[in-house]
Amino acid sequence: MQYFQPLINTVAGHNPSPYLSPETSIIKLNSNENPYPPSPQTLAILKTLDGEWLRRYPDPYSQEFCQAAAVVLGVPPDWIIVGNGCDDLLSIVIRACADRTRPVVYPTPTYGLYHTLAELCGVPIVEIGYDTRSSLPIDKIVAAQGALTLIASPNSPSGHQIPLAELHQLAARVQGVLVIDEAYVDFAAGSALSLVKAYEHVMVLRTLSKGYSLAGLRFGFGIAQPPLLAGLFKVKDSYGVDAIATRVAAAAIADQPYTQACVAQIKTDRKLLSVALKQLGFQVPPSQGNFVLATHSDAQRLHNCLKNQGIWVRPIHQLGRTHQLRITIGTPDQHQQLLKSLSAIL
Repeated sequence: MQYFQPLINTVAGHNPSPYLSPETSIIKLNSNENPYPPSPQTLAILKTLDGEWLRRYPDPYSQEFCQAAAVVLGVPPDWIIVGNGCDDLLSIVIRACADRTRPVVYPTPTYGLYHTLAELCGVPIVEIGYDTRSSLPIDKIVAAQGALTLIASPNSPSGHQIPLAELHQLAARVQGVLVIDEAYVDFAAGSALSLVKAYEHVMVLRTLSKGYSLAGLRFGFGIAQPPLLAGLFKVKDSYGVDAIATRVAAAAIADQPYTQACVAQIKTDRKLLSVALKQLGFQVPPSQGNFVLATHSDAQRLHNCLKNQGIWVRPIHQLGRTHQLRITIGTPDQHQQLLKSLSAIL
């Protein structure tokens, strides 16, 4: 019996990482989660919520969060849209902007869900390989004439951040909407947020999953000028973000001292781990994310051996690559166990 439209039968779908209980003894360095807990200020909010917050429908615009975020970001509250994670916002913008005559365009390798979400919408997809040393292929992207262009910066799995000057050039020339996915920007040297103020067709995406230790909350937000957001609100589920998530997210983004302290620790440990991996024979390019991309000729065997020892890292198979591991920045103790295991295997 045929249950689905033909498109569904041709789409591979997204394959998320297996869920592990927080009580697990496995060292989980494969999903780019923050190794530190949310801020005490954030957790305290949960204790203030009573049944009224569950009985009533949530604010469809999450104004409490938007007002708190506006102070941090330096934009008006009505320049912010929230979603059930950045993936929700990516789905919204693809559905709102793409059509069957103009493609979704993005450089590769990059976040694999871009392909899945565009594929599910049945829209054309143009994937353009990065130039040498991860330079943005601006001419090729512009020539593709996309309805929507997606750029992850910092990118995953590379950890490379696109220079602001290159993004500025692209924004000035590209057709359609340009979305700059800054899921990892908390660990980077800068941001492309200024482009939102300069260009009406540019949107920047952020998440609380990485820098704010709230991956389980599923809370993402986008920043763009109101004319662009107006169309997205037509597509967005009015109650897609619940009342508890909005309150917790508002407290989290307001507690910048705690977040910045955690981020500083992760950036320090990122540098130390990179040096240690290089000493073991890995190639490790600079990263602006909360992870490193480690290249080794025996990467697949190393991945399997680590997994057998209860240490999970992510093998990268994009574009035929089989010799790379993406390793999330964990705690110093987790790194010590990882390096000890790698030394024994090698």
